Amino acid sequence: VHPNVSQGCQGGCATCSDYNGCLSCKPRLFFVLERTDMKQIGVCLSSCPSGYYGTRYPDINKCAKCKADCDTCFTRNFCTKCKSGFYLYSGKCLEKCPDGLEANNHTMECTSIVHCEASEWSPWSPCTKKGKTCGFKRGNEVRVREIVQHPSARGNPCPATRESRKCIVQRKRCQKEGKGKKNREEKRKKSNKDESKETRQESKGRAARRQNREQRENNNKTQPKKRKAPNKEQNLAPVDTAH
Repeated sequence: VHPNVSQGCQGGCATCSDYNGCLSCKPRLFFVLERTDMKQIGVCLSSCPSGYYGTRYPDINKCAKCKADCDTCFTRNFCTKCKSGFYLYSGKCLEKCPDGLEANNHTMECTSIVHCEASEWSPWSPCTKKGKTCGFKRGNEVRVREIVQHPSARGNPCPATRESRKCIVQRKRCQKEGKGKKNREEKRKKSNKDESKETRQESKGRAARRQNREQRENNNKTQPKKRKAPNKEQNLAPVDTAH
């Protein structure tokens, strides 16, 4: 170390030299040596760079290098991310995953093997033939199920999700489409006719009630009012009792 040590340093250094850079750091900063060609320069950082992990001591905080196969690490013996070509497993970087695990090339980790899982079968569908449920004796019925868990790369593949089997039904004639359509049209017309009939009856009833009400009002207007009968006692002339 060059003997020319300065106290007025820049970049978070507590002490430094012109030749070696930082010699010590301010509180809470990490000291790390950076190599430039054949020369190492001390710097002070708020966090350790990639490939290093931080250690705190009472007198100084340092950044130490991870293992060669580690890209980032928590301690020297616990890696958090591996370099290319290695797979992370329990803090270690491995070229090949242990038995029972598989390599995930997306996360570059050793993960558990996931097998396919399917739901229960649905009930059998009605017996059909060429999309129809009548006009035949032998047909087919099907049932289906869904995939609820897709497998990983080394997991067991998924089973079939559809099954079909032969079926026998009591043969019945299919209703003609034209006849069925005609019956539906007749029912619709009859329904509309009944609704129209009820609507006309209600309209006639309202008109009759309105006409009766208007007739009563006209009768009340044209009929003369009855005069009040005079009091007989008041119309009697006074009797002369002098004779």
